[in-house]
Amino acid sequence: MTSVNVNGLRAAAKKGFVDWLAATGADVVCLQEVRAEAHQLPDDVREPAGWHTVHAPAAAKGRAGVSVYSRREPDAVRVGFGSAEFDGSGRYAEVDLPGVTVASLYLPSGEVGTERQDEKERFMAEFLPYLVALRARAAADGREVLVCGDWNIAHTEADLKNWKANRKSAGFLPEERAWLTEVFAEYTDVVRALHPGVEGPYSWWSYRGRAFDNDSGWRIDYHVATPALAERARKAVVERAASHDLRWSDHAPVTVAYAV
Repeated sequence: MTSVNVNGLRAAAKKGFVDWLAATGADVVCLQEVRAEAHQLPDDVREPAGWHTVHAPAAAKGRAGVSVYSRREPDAVRVGFGSAEFDGSGRYAEVDLPGVTVASLYLPSGEVGTERQDEKERFMAEFLPYLVALRARAAADGREVLVCGDWNIAHTEADLKNWKANRKSAGFLPEERAWLTEVFAEYTDVVRALHPGVEGPYSWWSYRGRAFDNDSGWRIDYHVATPALAERARKAVVERAASHDLRWSDHAPVTVAYAV
């Protein structure tokens, strides 16, 4: 399974996403920051051969948007998590596949001292109880849960290169990190579980300066799984481009192989 923030799917499609999708061995691909309605996407992106697609655009045109591509047709599809404020914001969609519910999440990025940070905090406050309830419902049905996406929070100092300079920045605020700790009390951070005690592996690098070349990145794209599913994770890889000019997003795909 793979998760990637595409930083605009129409642009990514022109820069290498289509070829990447054709070559991937993933059975499910979760996309974030699609920034397009389904009818605006080329045919080979909206409904590529061999894939079933769910597109959840934002009501605000050109913003956010998540998608889920699966090789098997989902048994059920749900957009949003029961939030009056956020269900139309293109930030969450989930599909039921045999034995597992897979979701694509694009958590607001925030900006300290602005309404964007207030929005992020409101989203977090609503989303955590939903995650707790989702795990309980899934357990009652004998199902696992995997929430893939751009969580826009680096959890620990090991999750961003320049953590000292970002202690007061959105994405590394103490209250945001504490919130993720609460999430990880219910679910498992799969990539960290498979890569303990190391810096990174980072999944986002600014386009500014030489952040990518210097691997000065952030690990903000997560596979967040119920513990039993996390235990079946065998390998986690960040599909980092070979060079800056080969990138089709400022994020890299995060791929985890699960024994299912």
